[in-house]
Amino acid sequence: MNNADCNRRANPFTSFLFDTFISMFSKLTLLLIIIVGCISCSSVNKTYHPLNASDTNVLDSLLATDAALQPILLQKDVFDLQIIYTKIDRDANNKPHFTDYTFNENPQAYFYPASTVKLPAALLALEKLNEIKIPGVEKYAMMTADNSYARQEIGLDSSKAKDAQVSVADCIKKIFLVSDNDAFNHLYDFLGQDYFNRQLHRKGYETADIRHRLNISLTEDQNRNTNAVSFYDSVGKLLYQQQPQYNTSTFIKRNNKAGKGFYRDGELINEPFDFSEKNKFSLYDLHNILRAVIFPKAVPKKQRFNLTSEDYQFLYKYMSAKPRESKSPYYDSSQYPDAYCKFLLFGAEKGTMPENIRIFNKIGDAYGFLTDVAYIVDFENNVEFMLSATVLCNSDRIFNDDKYDYDTVGLPFMKNLGQLIYGYEKHRHRKYLPDLSKFKINYKD
Repeated sequence: MNNADCNRRANPFTSFLFDTFISMFSKLTLLLIIIVGCISCSSVNKTYHPLNASDTNVLDSLLATDAALQPILLQKDVFDLQIIYTKIDRDANNKPHFTDYTFNENPQAYFYPASTVKLPAALLALEKLNEIKIPGVEKYAMMTADNSYARQEIGLDSSKAKDAQVSVADCIKKIFLVSDNDAFNHLYDFLGQDYFNRQLHRKGYETADIRHRLNISLTEDQNRNTNAVSFYDSVGKLLYQQQPQYNTSTFIKRNNKAGKGFYRDGELINEPFDFSEKNKFSLYDLHNILRAVIFPKAVPKKQRFNLTSEDYQFLYKYMSAKPRESKSPYYDSSQYPDAYCKFLLFGAEKGTMPENIRIFNKIGDAYGFLTDVAYIVDFENNVEFMLSATVLCNSDRIFNDDKYDYDTVGLPFMKNLGQLIYGYEKHRHRKYLPDLSKFKINYKD
């Protein structure tokens, strides 16, 4: 405990002045963010700031050049900000070599991962299908789940009917196209809570701590239980049945609290909100999981997922597709614009994305935490890089009040950050231009 903490507890008047100052400072900072965000460049052709040849920490040097980012950068801990940027250089054989740069990255610092946990869920679901090794049990096979345990809800697209019928492929499409929560919950049932965590830990992603489904309030015991799952062929013949599962493993006790208050049943509770029993993932592990799926041969074998070549092509297509490019399911572009799940580089833009740019990513936003883990390519300019960031958009530090600063703080920040790195990558010299043909996808099929 530092002296300031001691003084605040010892002198109520000093504490009042301190809290008042912090509140005023936060409001002024938020106003500055809004003003700067409004006047910042709206296209991907943002002003490029060349760096000195002697710069060794490229990320720090780049961040220092952008005035629009400073209000958040200067209060990085207030905003729980973390950034990871990976520069990719190819050799004469097109083999990628990575240089990672970080800003305020801390695997021990908690942020709520929200829908980013859907990325490993998709990968593990495909891996588990490959491990079952039963003819016909694959991602397009019909999958059903039933309510095997009290208060377990199932369904896709808000359908809660018993024996809802989907496929793993359906779920993965919806996860990447529009970040569908019901789709994740189906995969959660198929994986089982124990398998989900155990497999990630075996691969070295030790910070993974998956404890619950998404967008449904259940007890710890209910989340430990997963529904029975069955697979059928096209004529309805049962191919494989997985019995209901229960995770008996003990979770590590955590102490993850944030903010100064939260709402519960309509009542404001003036104490930090406890995230200790919610999902957890470090940004670096999420960044490396993305690296493992985009560049599987470039990571240690232990960290890879057991996927087929067709699995990878399927993932690349839907990780980078725009919602309007999907035929089944169909998404109205007026409701789901191109950048609906592409925070970095495009923020909250409603128009169409340039055809030469594709973003292979997974986003998450909940409780004011905004996160994007992305691999960005520009086929026209031979650009590729990885960028991941998380920022807390909650100026009043109150959770569950539905008053978050996504539109005024988080999305403008993500857009400006992505444009800054993209501008640098677009102009930097590469000894060997990358061959990006692997990621050129036919989205019309």
